[in-house]
Amino acid sequence: MALWIAALLGVIQGIFMFLPVSSTAHMVLTEHWLIARGETLPPPESPEMILFALVVHVGTLVSIAVVFWPSLWRFSGNALGGAWEWAGRGGRGGLPLYWRLFCLGMFSVLCTGVLGLTLKATFEHIFASPMMIAGTLTLTGILLWWTDRLPPRRRGLKGINLKVAGVIGLAQGFALMPGLSRSAMTIVFALFTGLKRRWAAEYSFFLAIPTICAATLLQAIEVYRLGLPNTVGFSALAVGFVVAAIVGIISLKLVIYFLYRARLKVFSFYVWALALGIATGLIDLTPALS
Repeated sequence: MALWIAALLGVIQGIFMFLPVSSTAHMVLTEHWLIARGETLPPPESPEMILFALVVHVGTLVSIAVVFWPSLWRFSGNALGGAWEWAGRGGRGGLPLYWRLFCLGMFSVLCTGVLGLTLKATFEHIFASPMMIAGTLTLTGILLWWTDRLPPRRRGLKGINLKVAGVIGLAQGFALMPGLSRSAMTIVFALFTGLKRRWAAEYSFFLAIPTICAATLLQAIEVYRLGLPNTVGFSALAVGFVVAAIVGIISLKLVIYFLYRARLKVFSFYVWALALGIATGLIDLTPALS
């Protein structure tokens, strides 16, 4: 992969990772467009390109660490302190709040993993089909439009339970399909469970850290196990990672602004227009004749 393509895909990932419009869909559609223009690139559904997509996703985790550093530091410290306190009691009594939230987060990741591994082949098939991506983008737009019409949410951190964590985890699992935004799915379904907007956002973005790291590790193992040639290149992986991390900081701050003001529906018009462009052929993804 040429380094300029890696940088371009890193910019796309950084911009759209946190905007609720599906960064994976934008990367896959860009890859289809580049291939249609004659650029040398593995198919978007190939294991090495899925690995590249996950690596640039890991890059945007740096953005989460930068923007949410105070909250992330406080959560980590309180969770470790709570685990120590609970262990000191011999595991008796209720779990301290932050240790409990950590355990619930791991349960969400487990739900995501079970669903993702079960439907992995189906999800990967969508990477090869721009028309199917148009359909999932349309669904994302509907969910974004709907969530802004919800009344104020009342559930706080103490109200997060196994049911809430499971719903969010399953929503994140379905977001492995390109076109279903991970941030949109997790935030929207967290709001559907009654979680306040601030906690829906923080739970969603913190949940991305273990989920994306685990998915990247599993995909890297698969690529290694299959013995595939390194057609992407380590330099391209590094460029995509760094660019996505830098651009993602701006994107994350922007989506927080819109979320807290219940204005996510502004992104509905964008994903619907993109889906329409794909479905009608206005966005030409047909390979050029040689």
